[in-house]
Amino acid sequence: MKKKILSAFLILSLASSFTPLEISSQSSVYLCNSSNAKKYHYTKNCRGLSNCKHQIIKVSVQEAKKRGKTLCGWED
Repeated sequence: MKKKILSAFLILSLASSFTPLEISSQSSVYLCNSSNAKKYHYTKNCRGLSNCKHQIIKVSVQEAKKRGKTLCGWED
């Protein structure tokens, strides 16, 4: 029993010490191809894209930032 508790504690301690995934400027992200869209998303099925009525396109992070997009609040 003590081994299981210790193992669980170690796993939780290690998991909480990691920072969110940093995406390099070479990675691809998704955005709604609309003039009103303000965010980019790590995954095509992000809930932040659920209201997109336009085409969802895949671009580099650098291109998304160049277009004035910022990271979606659901994914930061």
